[in-house]
Amino acid sequence: MKLPIYLYGSAVLRERAEEADLDRKEEIAALVENMKETLKSADGCGLAAPQVGVSKRILIVDGTVVADVYDYLKDFRRTMINPVVLEESRETCDYSEGCLSVPGIYADVRRPAKIKVEYYDENFRKVTEELDKFACRMVQHELDHLDGKIFVDRVAPIRRKLISKKLTGIAHGKVSARYKTKLEE
Repeated sequence: MKLPIYLYGSAVLRERAEEADLDRKEEIAALVENMKETLKSADGCGLAAPQVGVSKRILIVDGTVVADVYDYLKDFRRTMINPVVLEESRETCDYSEGCLSVPGIYADVRRPAKIKVEYYDENFRKVTEELDKFACRMVQHELDHLDGKIFVDRVAPIRRKLISKKLTGIAHGKVSARYKTKLEE
């Protein structure tokens, strides 16, 4: 089922998400399937549970939608349940980011170039994985959502000032998106 994507200004996007209860496998599996359908219909490359109004530590990323630009992502799809960053590099890199919860806004964000993350996959197996390049970027962006952060929190102050009116508009529901959205106060 396609779920509405919560917009910037929604309280759920500012909460630190709770760990998912691994004993509730059916509930988690249903949420993950709904998130996948929602992400596909929105044509995005990542989605965190808080973006669909569920404050749980679950995220999905799908690099196949950007494989025309980053061919190494042609088979990169991950479901991460209760992910934890174990290590991050001192080396950083900048990429332009956007977000389904902040439609129409893009900005450069500096993040660690590599991370090592531990999580449960959609089959509830524990996985430890090192990520770099754009795969690393996608996962870090979604991890931020699990901690109540949005990419615009990480942009340079001058850029933040330049986009402040657009952010205020989104927070008041003045937004156009090709997918179903919701604004929760």
